[in-house]
Amino acid sequence: MIAHLKFKTGLALAASMIALTVGTSGHAQESVDGASAVTIGNVIVDGTAYDSMTIRSTSPLIIEYDGASEQRTECNRGARFTPETHFGRNGQLTDREYQMAKTAWSYFVKRYQPETGLVNAVGAYPSTTLWDTASYISAMVAAYELCVIDKREFDTRSTKLLNTLRNLDLYQGEAPNKVYNAKTGAKVNYANEPGEVGMSALDIGRMLVWLRILKERHPHLANSVDSVPMRWNFCNLVNDDGRMFGSFKRGDGTTRYVQEGRLGYEEYAAKGFALWGFDTSRAMSPEPLSYTTIYDVKVPYDGRDPRVFKNQNYVLTEGYILDGLELGWDVPTDREGDGEVASHGWRAEFANRIYLVQQRRFEQTGIVTARSEHQVNGKPYFVYDAIFADGYAWNTLDPTGEYQPDRAAIAAKAAVGMWALWDTEYTDLLFESVADLSEPDLGFYEGLYENGNGFIPLQSSNNNGIILAALLYKVQGPILKKANNHTQTWDMSFNGTDIRDNKCHPNKMVEVVSCCACDAAEIAPVIPVEEFLYCRPVLTGGEIAATDCQPEKHNLAPPQVRKTLPKSCPIPSSDR
Repeated sequence: MIAHLKFKTGLALAASMIALTVGTSGHAQESVDGASAVTIGNVIVDGTAYDSMTIRSTSPLIIEYDGASEQRTECNRGARFTPETHFGRNGQLTDREYQMAKTAWSYFVKRYQPETGLVNAVGAYPSTTLWDTASYISAMVAAYELCVIDKREFDTRSTKLLNTLRNLDLYQGEAPNKVYNAKTGAKVNYANEPGEVGMSALDIGRMLVWLRILKERHPHLANSVDSVPMRWNFCNLVNDDGRMFGSFKRGDGTTRYVQEGRLGYEEYAAKGFALWGFDTSRAMSPEPLSYTTIYDVKVPYDGRDPRVFKNQNYVLTEGYILDGLELGWDVPTDREGDGEVASHGWRAEFANRIYLVQQRRFEQTGIVTARSEHQVNGKPYFVYDAIFADGYAWNTLDPTGEYQPDRAAIAAKAAVGMWALWDTEYTDLLFESVADLSEPDLGFYEGLYENGNGFIPLQSSNNNGIILAALLYKVQGPILKKANNHTQTWDMSFNGTDIRDNKCHPNKMVEVVSCCACDAAEIAPVIPVEEFLYCRPVLTGGEIAATDCQPEKHNLAPPQVRKTLPKSCPIPSSDR
């Protein structure tokens, strides 16, 4: 009796049919070059018998037996990084999760613009932002690492995109405009008409995170990556005291620069700038900080009054899960790569509270909750689906501040992101709520309405990019791998000229040396160890790190700092 096997590598179907005698065994293995391989004995190909055949592929190798079943060999691309355990879920993707990765990637196949290498932010509408383009880079990196695409497709897409980003027409000649036409790459307004509207420090910060990830994981692209931000002028984006500023164009054509970001997103975007050497220490600080108690969880929110500062302080999931998935809740200077210690400890602590309060809401009300901002079909087109905003818990607002309770939803990206970062029964439920909320050739839908009105019939770059990142996190842990130790073009270009100063680029090749002895001042951390309820604090001599994070109070006494006298004291100045 003869059985037929069809072999698929990636998306391509092998043309040959191979006849195999029943009872023949085969086994998967890893070849010397890191590719996956399957060896099969007693094979007949086009009428010729062979003792064995080895089929090797750098893409996931799928074996279909008479169309009845499939088996996928393990993807080993992450083996070039040191294996590490990390917060949340660990391990290779299941077949179901791998199919989810393929489905999420299908959005970037369907909505790709070959003229520019950009991808539409939402569906068929040819418009995008730097935030959504960063999510596309997220998708490319994850799709390659998870063996959904091969290196040829990854390199082709990456180089095309970097070429477009390198040559973008900048807002006022400074930095990228908030919106671009995805088909032409031209600056546009929110109606996708030619024009410019301003700059977003948050969007630029997210792009800087993913440009850094791209060149750390793929040093062969580093020079092309560095050429993108080298064109930008950062003087109006980051000020001397470490705050980030965006801008918008007034009706009279002039530009107004405004401080940008609120707790959750601000610190995440600030890390993007810091990864490239900018001092955004003030933006990474949680001050001013307030708390509200919801279901007995002390939920942090930005203390700046929206009535005074004209900027809402939404408490949303996304900024915290992006920090966890991409950066491991680490400070930008951390190169240790320990997935079980968050060196930016208060970020992990607050993330656990953001997760827990949503679980508690489900436990108390039965409403499955995974809140983040998301697209909606029809007006108002977009909502901030907040845990807390404008003085109220579970407040869903449109960009004008109008209450939109019927638009509250289980956001797919938030659900899968929390599933990856917290291995609990509740995140199992979140996963089941959205794991099949998709079209195989279009990607995942935005989410599932809380009120029972079905799913949101829209797909987006941000949603599908974050889902792919979450799946990659399960396999490899925090996605930023600081593995590129080569000399960086970003650090070396234009040294000895005034170009770097004129664009306010950091200068790694210049060190400011202190010329005076100063009394050592002990600066207390903004978030003290007593606030670490869900993570165990780790004293590092600088920022408090965190470990053993879990959605239950750890009930551990904070470690006590032992004070000692210094070995030496500075010489008092003569004028004392």
